[in-house]
Amino acid sequence: MPVSKEDIDGILKHYPREQRYSLAIMQDLQRRYNYIPREGMEALSEYLGCPLSNLYSMATFYKALSLKPKGRHIIKLCDGTACHIRGAVPLLDGLRRLLEIGEGETTEDGLFSLELVNCLGSCALAPAMVVDEAYYGNMTLEKLPGILEQYRKEASGS
Repeated sequence: MPVSKEDIDGILKHYPREQRYSLAIMQDLQRRYNYIPREGMEALSEYLGCPLSNLYSMATFYKALSLKPKGRHIIKLCDGTACHIRGAVPLLDGLRRLLEIGEGETTEDGLFSLELVNCLGSCALAPAMVVDEAYYGNMTLEKLPGILEQYRKEASGS
């Protein structure tokens, strides 16, 4: 999605010009663009009258925020204790191989980003994976190609 000054201004205007809203505004920018674009950070700095460095400090502190574009679909693979014990590492290797990217990277076509997370709160479903908002439990290497293909088909309109 292209970055639009009008979109950014629309997000900013939903909040008072107070620094205590900076995180909420960054979260809204992240939801809109799947990352926080530089133009959004600059507009936020100007809107709140605070140094850009303060905002970057906050944006890099929170793992949920990203300053670089992410894929259309974000895959989060759990590596918490239960998931780790039940096979998260082979799943991560499988995803790396199938997507041809590493952890924290985005596929060349911009369709997928891969993240390893500490916990998804789904220990009973271990090993667990989330694609966008969809949970996949009791994951196996055999299930991965079908799940990825489902999102590829959706993206191509097939």
